[in-house]
Amino acid sequence: MHSKNIVAIGGGGFGRSLGSLEIEKYIVSLTNKKRPKICFIPTASGDSSLYKLNFYRAFSKLDCITSHIDFFSRTENLEEKVFTQDIIYVGGGNTKSMLAVWKEWNLHKILRNAYEKGIVMSGVSAGAICWFDKGITDSYAKELAIIDCLGIVEGVACPHFDEEKEREPYVNDIIQREIIESCICIEANCALHIKNDFEYSSIDFGNSKKCFRVSKENNNLKKEEIKKVNLNNKDKIGRNDPCYCGSGLKYKKCGMLDKCTKNS
Repeated sequence: MHSKNIVAIGGGGFGRSLGSLEIEKYIVSLTNKKRPKICFIPTASGDSSLYKLNFYRAFSKLDCITSHIDFFSRTENLEEKVFTQDIIYVGGGNTKSMLAVWKEWNLHKILRNAYEKGIVMSGVSAGAICWFDKGITDSYAKELAIIDCLGIVEGVACPHFDEEKEREPYVNDIIQREIIESCICIEANCALHIKNDFEYSSIDFGNSKKCFRVSKENNNLKKEEIKKVNLNNKDKIGRNDPCYCGSGLKYKKCGMLDKCTKNS
């Protein structure tokens, strides 16, 4: 019987650095294939061409057979495309807009079926929280919000937990007010690996980065660290750090978009 895998990355990876590609190697290893097929879905970034370029650069280095799905140009047969892959990788960006597009094209159901077939599901930021019942998103301009996601695995997830100062207070507040019971919180340069729906491990590819389960017990917040695996990648950049291109803009306003003046 095939295993089912989701790798939810809190921030970082090939979209920020084409260095050691530690988390990407980990994702590829889950297929147990020499040349796995991997498909990138960059919907949340509006099908960013730079993002797609970095995807091809990264996974070509890992000897993968690469492809992607566009929704803002002509879109191919989605079932045929998805079901022939070994890995699906979903990029970051606007989660709410991404899910709306997917539902219009019925991709949400196709991805659920692909997961059940044993195709590895992975992604960063929007591509991390989309697999859960609900996610904490910054899709809205002025505030964080809880939105419904695909519901492939149970619970609520929050990425960028250590990168954006408003995230932890927001999570603590909605748990204290019992809007949600608990939240999986994933730091940047860390990923949550969920195997067969219920086996959780934290994959550290930064410097002592972590995943937590935050909940409420006897009216007190409880923050439990999820069992960790270290991958020791030191080649990273934060989404709020200055972009590597020298533009003076924050990385999330430059390198994550097509405004960046460098291609790597």
